[in-house]
Amino acid sequence: MTTKAKTARADLKQVEQAVTAGKETVEKAVKASAQSYEQAFNMTKDQMEKASKSFVKGYDELTEITQKNVEAFVKAGNLWAKGAETIGKAYFNLAQVSAEAGVEAAQAMFAAKTLKDVVDVHSGYTKASIDTMVAEGKKINDMTMKVANEAMEPIQVQVNDAIGKVLKQTAAA
Repeated sequence: MTTKAKTARADLKQVEQAVTAGKETVEKAVKASAQSYEQAFNMTKDQMEKASKSFVKGYDELTEITQKNVEAFVKAGNLWAKGAETIGKAYFNLAQVSAEAGVEAAQAMFAAKTLKDVVDVHSGYTKASIDTMVAEGKKINDMTMKVANEAMEPIQVQVNDAIGKVLKQTAAA
């Protein structure tokens, strides 16, 4: 073989080696890029899944709180309505007792023989009316306070629960 052929063959071998090395370098670069892309894609996918789960969880919690709020207000409304009915009956009873006492006092005054008897009946009626109004007024006031407290209880419990959840989430974040 001639020197030129040997040199050409050696040069060809170097070119082939350079092409092979270049090909390997390109393959490694493509493989590294693909791996980097896959890692970035997987990280983005994981972050999106976490954000989606967090959003759904937050939405579910908001729905639960809203439902409990509605339930608390319905319960409070029912308690208030029942209490208002009881208070209304107490007022009606007071009005009925007062009317009956007034009729009795009027009959007694018409049956009185003297002016002193009329004044005594009227004084007794007035004192009894005032005593009844004070006593029944206190009962009705106590009933009103009880109804207000009972009606506010479900709302207060729900507000405390909701605030507790928010504070717990804030502390966890």
